[in-house]
Amino acid sequence: MALSDQIRARRLAQGLTLAELARRAAVSKGYLSQLEHGTDTPRPSADILYRIAFTLGASVGELLEKQLLRTGEELTAVPTGLREFAQQAHLRDDDIKMLAQIKYKGARPQFADDYRFIYESIRRTIELDQRDQDQGQNQDQDPEHADELDGEK
Repeated sequence: MALSDQIRARRLAQGLTLAELARRAAVSKGYLSQLEHGTDTPRPSADILYRIAFTLGASVGELLEKQLLRTGEELTAVPTGLREFAQQAHLRDDDIKMLAQIKYKGARPQFADDYRFIYESIRRTIELDQRDQDQGQNQDQDPEHADELDGEK
């Protein structure tokens, strides 16, 4: 099946309009239409293929019908709720990979809001830890505390 057929078939299977897929993948509707119809369009860039594939829950290899070795580098097994949150929040790939690994008693969160809560909790915890570390380093460099450290030596 050609790339144009793969994109169209996957889009329709998910009940997405051309406009909705274009919006979610951050690709112009006209360009996406050209891709789906296989008209005289230049070959899409890797970035555009990746965004379309990610939005459709597929890998670039699947869209191109290539058998790729699984390296864990391409995000294909991303739950729907996480995919929605990732697109809304413009998450980086490493954040998506981290969230995709989260399970509790063998089950994954299902909804975008669940992933948002988890992500924000982790982000705030890391920021607080970093702030505490920075404050500790500042106290070590504080001249008032330098005398105390010299007295210990």
